[in-house]
Amino acid sequence: MLQLKYSNHSLECGTDEAGRGCLAGPVTAAAVILPDDFVLDLLNDSKQLSEKIREKLKPIIEEKALSFSVKHLEPLVIDEINILNASIKAMQECITTLNPTPDYIIVDGNRFKPINDIPYSTIVKGDSKFLSIAAASVLAKTYRDDYMNTIHEEFPMYNWKKNKGYPTIEHREAIRKYGVTKYHRMSFRLLPEQLQLEL
Repeated sequence: MLQLKYSNHSLECGTDEAGRGCLAGPVTAAAVILPDDFVLDLLNDSKQLSEKIREKLKPIIEEKALSFSVKHLEPLVIDEINILNASIKAMQECITTLNPTPDYIIVDGNRFKPINDIPYSTIVKGDSKFLSIAAASVLAKTYRDDYMNTIHEEFPMYNWKKNKGYPTIEHREAIRKYGVTKYHRMSFRLLPEQLQLEL
């Protein structure tokens, strides 16, 4: 059972990101402040939910949240500042656009940098423990999937509609065959050429 709050602050926001391990596309973050009477039985860590359920939960979260924000950070920024810093920056940008301003932040994972002197806690596997982080994980994932579906139309040969930019065998074969696009992260190892041992 996911908990509503981590702190005793009234405006606690949860934040999470999606797409950190992808070879193409943005890293997408979301931040959400939920009301004290928030209940949503199906809500869980977005990785535990089917695409159909995530799409069903998205409008409910948006309607019930006191405030929410979603930001994409492009591959150029990821390549410039690295994926960890880009993930944190995307989450920070979401938090600064929330209205009302949160008085406490809970972050999925173990790394964050302070923003606007707001106190925060990092929580490993926070998206399976706290409703606001789970809500943020659903928004980040659904918005990023929509983005990847859109750019799939521009470059269908990479099948981003299916792999969402993750390093699948199919995606890597397409990179080998067609080269890279403006959506690929050039700082990532797009084609590992070393031999894999059969263990």
